[in-house]
Amino acid sequence: MSKDNSSKSQELDQYTASVLQNGISRRSFLTRAAIGTGGLAVAGLGAGSAAASTAPVVVGEQFGEVGGATVSFLPKPIEIADADIASTQTFDVIVVGAGASGVPAALSAREAGASVACLQKQAFAVSQGNTGSGIDLKTSDKSAVEALVNRLMADNQHRSHPGLIRKWAYNSGEAVSWTINRIKQGGGQVEDQGTGPQHGIHGIADKGDRLNFVTSFCGPKPYTTGDGMRAMAKTAEKAGVKFFYNTPARQLIQEKSGKVVGVIAQTRDGKYHKFMAKKGVILSSGDYQNNKAMCDFFIPDLKNFERKQQERTGDGFAMAYWAGGVIEPVGHTKMLHDFDAGPASMCDMPFLVVNRDGKRFVNETVEMSLMNNYLKDAHNAGHYSQVFDADYMTQAKDWPGHLYSPEELKNYMPEEPGEKKGVFPSIANTYKADTLEELAKKLECDPKNFVATVKRYNELCKKGKDEDFGKTSSRMVPVLKPPFYGIHRRMRISTICSGILVNENHQVLDADGKEIPGLFIVGNLGGGFYGGVDYPLTVFGLSLGRCYTFGYLVGKYVASQKA
Repeated sequence: MSKDNSSKSQELDQYTASVLQNGISRRSFLTRAAIGTGGLAVAGLGAGSAAASTAPVVVGEQFGEVGGATVSFLPKPIEIADADIASTQTFDVIVVGAGASGVPAALSAREAGASVACLQKQAFAVSQGNTGSGIDLKTSDKSAVEALVNRLMADNQHRSHPGLIRKWAYNSGEAVSWTINRIKQGGGQVEDQGTGPQHGIHGIADKGDRLNFVTSFCGPKPYTTGDGMRAMAKTAEKAGVKFFYNTPARQLIQEKSGKVVGVIAQTRDGKYHKFMAKKGVILSSGDYQNNKAMCDFFIPDLKNFERKQQERTGDGFAMAYWAGGVIEPVGHTKMLHDFDAGPASMCDMPFLVVNRDGKRFVNETVEMSLMNNYLKDAHNAGHYSQVFDADYMTQAKDWPGHLYSPEELKNYMPEEPGEKKGVFPSIANTYKADTLEELAKKLECDPKNFVATVKRYNELCKKGKDEDFGKTSSRMVPVLKPPFYGIHRRMRISTICSGILVNENHQVLDADGKEIPGLFIVGNLGGGFYGGVDYPLTVFGLSLGRCYTFGYLVGKYVASQKA
């Protein structure tokens, strides 16, 4: 990639050009106030060129502004005097955030020869989920890989950066394999499940073309990728990475030129500490789902949905913004699913679905990842139920996915005795009943509406014509024979997948499309990889696979920079 910023600005891809035009950024800067010696200033306290008159965003006195409106979730960093700094340490690379991208970035940079510090807000490494995926290039055909790239672009409504999708596609197998190995070195519980779990890829490539995967699995539940990253952190510590837990980053440090050269963090005793970076700072602090002001601004339609995670407050967004970064426009991609109420492999099977009132509301071929769009109101708030009868193993045997037998379903049934293996028992939510009225009560919906809905659905199945929602006849199976089954799924926010504008090396770009020296972003804080309304489930484990891949790649890349 060329290092000539002037030439790059003339060759912007459509995604980058759109974000520069419509994103949220600091188009004018306050006069820089030097802090201490060496001409350093805290990000957001410095100066630059005046903004163009058409700039959508200007700087407020205490907060960022968008079109003249103050946004409280982008507070300007407070000035911290050198006298208030308790200690200063210098490393080649500083990583902010010890999650599914931060821990791989730290270890990868260390293995490339850099000295590395990793700052973490919590007392240990934190992540979630179980599956992270990459393409096994050795057993895949290039035409099939490109077909998948095209499909992912379509999943993203063609609003993502194709260069980032391709970078994942052609590096993810190596990165995920490396991650599996390093988790194992730390004593973690992980395996490669290969292409087996990838039910969503069928039909993407031409017949005869090979498309295979490395699919890491940290599990079974309650073991998760969080445990896997803590194991990987042990590997990283043995390699020489210095972890600073309970030490949240508060602000970036920039030179007058705009180069990011360090981080100011704060320990629990209230003291501030400088961590200087000779080669670069990698922000990997995650999304903002627990920051109400940010959610109300970027994803206001999700106000009725519960959050799955904690302490995801968008700290990195404010730091990157005040350093000159650009936040992707309003309408961020979000991930909502429920793989815990019932089997994940049955989540997209088009059984009859009903809302909390017991009424059918959608053509059931709509994927679970999109179902939340029909359930945004305060009453339903992401709740719906899949309904089928005793013949489901025969009726749905040719459907995409993988069916669980009645005996296997018991593992997801709170009313069934015995140990629940590989699930979180507190949120398993599958039921069976001998009558529809009884099942309706267990699914917490109105029995009268539910029975009427099933009756109408059975009539349509008999006709072979879905006159209500247009579902194809091959997916219309009646609910007639007891026992009847229901999976009550609850869509909650797992993560927000949009973030800060970066290039293909995940270096942050400013409002002019130029690289901000010394500043990189990976994970869900980074933008460009997604673009649709919802996170696509075409590749099972894409989110973690992306985090592993770019953590691995960016760690090596930053370590290779000149000090």
